[in-house]
Amino acid sequence: MARVPSVVLALLSASLLALFVLPIVAIATYVPFSQILAVASDPAVEASLEFTLLASGIALALAVFLGVPLGYVLARRRFPGHALVESVVTLPVVLPHLVAGLALLFLFAPEAPLGALADRMGFPVVSTIWGVVLVMAYVGGAYTVLATAEAFRAIDPELLETARTLGASRGDVFLSVTFPLAFRGILTGALLTWARSVSEIGGLLILAYTVVPSPPYNGPVTQPITVYVYNLYALGDTSAALAVSSLLILVSFALFLAVRLLEARGRMPWRGRVLVP
Repeated sequence: MARVPSVVLALLSASLLALFVLPIVAIATYVPFSQILAVASDPAVEASLEFTLLASGIALALAVFLGVPLGYVLARRRFPGHALVESVVTLPVVLPHLVAGLALLFLFAPEAPLGALADRMGFPVVSTIWGVVLVMAYVGGAYTVLATAEAFRAIDPELLETARTLGASRGDVFLSVTFPLAFRGILTGALLTWARSVSEIGGLLILAYTVVPSPPYNGPVTQPITVYVYNLYALGDTSAALAVSSLLILVSFALFLAVRLLEARGRMPWRGRVLVP
């Protein structure tokens, strides 16, 4: 097979990178940095952003706590209905999120059995932080499960068997070999889950367009940051919508850049693609 010229690879790669970068450049050239600083100190924006970070953090913790075991089961166990379970896990990735919001609304509406039970237990869903967490976990949790499953599948079974022949118990093998080798994939899935959670809007427009205080959120009435931006745009305040969008871009980019810098400096438990002690 003929080798693809480097210039062709560079052009193709640059074309997609341009598609990723140019819209952000367009926003940056439209909104002065002083306006971004101004919206960053706006109490309404602060409340929306802080709420979104809190809700996405809870959704991420839920996705990791439940998703890593499920990813391990899908990677290491074979059982009747395995393909069906994998299909169900993948469904939120392809399901229109407005549909997901409608489904969650009818499942957890106050008059629905599950919604009434959640209300009695002190976890009301509609227009509360728990509704936002549910939507975020629904649309983002699949990324943790799928990335975790691929990370566990990539581990050579012979390596684990060798560790067991040296006298290590199954628990020791998992904690000292399996989990560290899969950690990078788990972290990748977790970051994608968080990013997808923060960027969600479709389901939130249905289930939690406006959020009222409910523990653990005790702040003012607010909106998730994506809904906040959408509302600004819908009201015709394009400049403010772009400024808040720029602020969200900066926060998200800072997180991903921090992970890459820590990786480059050897602060992560791997260097390149090689796990290090």
